[in-house]
Amino acid sequence: MQIIKTVQEMQAFSLEQRAGGRTIALVPTMGYLHDGHISLLREGRKHADVLVMSLFVNPMQFGPQEDLAKYPRDFARDSRLAEDAGTDVIFYPDAEQMYPGPFKTSVQVSELSAVLCGKTRPGHFRGVATVVAKLFNIVVPHRAIFGEKDFQQLMILRQMVRDLNIPVEIIGMPIVREQDGLAMSSRNMYLSPDERRRSLSLSAGLFRALDSFRKGEVKSKELIKIVHDGILPAGLREDYIDVIDEASLKPLDEAADNARIVAAVYAGSVRLIDNMALKKN
Repeated sequence: MQIIKTVQEMQAFSLEQRAGGRTIALVPTMGYLHDGHISLLREGRKHADVLVMSLFVNPMQFGPQEDLAKYPRDFARDSRLAEDAGTDVIFYPDAEQMYPGPFKTSVQVSELSAVLCGKTRPGHFRGVATVVAKLFNIVVPHRAIFGEKDFQQLMILRQMVRDLNIPVEIIGMPIVREQDGLAMSSRNMYLSPDERRRSLSLSAGLFRALDSFRKGEVKSKELIKIVHDGILPAGLREDYIDVIDEASLKPLDEAADNARIVAAVYAGSVRLIDNMALKKN
C-alpha cells in the first residue's frame, strides 16, 4: 500500500493508472476508521482495479465552535485497517496541500445545503462540496463510495456531480450499526457511558417509526412523534426530526415512495445523526 501526501503526486499516479486502462474507486474519509468506513472500502474494492482512500480532516467543513482541534486522529491505526480492507493508496494531504493560500474558491449546492443539518451548521456543506470536488479532480476516480448515514451529504454530492458534469459514479452504501443499533460514527467516542446508553433511544425510535409505517401509518407528524417521544425521556436534545422526500430533501406531510425519516440530536455536547428509509419491506 502506498501513502501519497502531495496533490501533484496523487494526480500523476491516478492519470497513469487511467492511461493504463485501470479503473479507480475513491473512499473519502476524515480518518479514525470504524466498521462503516471498512464497509465502504470493501465495496470500493469490488468496483475498481485501484482503491484509493483519502484521509483528510477538512477544516473547511467545521464551524468556529466545532471540534476540529479534538477530532480523533490515529494515522497508524487507520493505515493498518485500510490496508487490511484492500486499499492500494492512502491520499494523506495536509491543509496546505488542499488549500494553498490565498484560497478563494468554494462549491455551494443551493437549496439542498440550506435545510436539515445545513440550518444548524451553516457553511458545513459548502466545505464538504468543495473538498470532495477537489478530491475528484485530484484522484480522478471512476467511482466514489459514500455512506447513507450522512444522507443529506450523499444527496448534495450527487447533485454536484450532475450539475458540474463530473464524470464520477456516486455509490451510496447502507448505514452500518453497532449490535445495539447505534449508527457507527467517529464521534461516538466522545460519548460518556451514560450518553452512549441514552443515545440508543434515537435508533430505537427510528426503528419503531419504520415498524409503524409498515403497519400502515403514513402521516409524517405521527411518525415524527414516535421518534420524539423516544428521545425526550432519554434526555436527548432534538435538533430536527423530519420525514423527507429523498431526492429533494423537502418535508412530506405523508410518507410515500422515496420517503426517509431523518433526525439529528444532541447527547450532551455530541451531535448525532441517523436516518431510515421508509419502505414496506
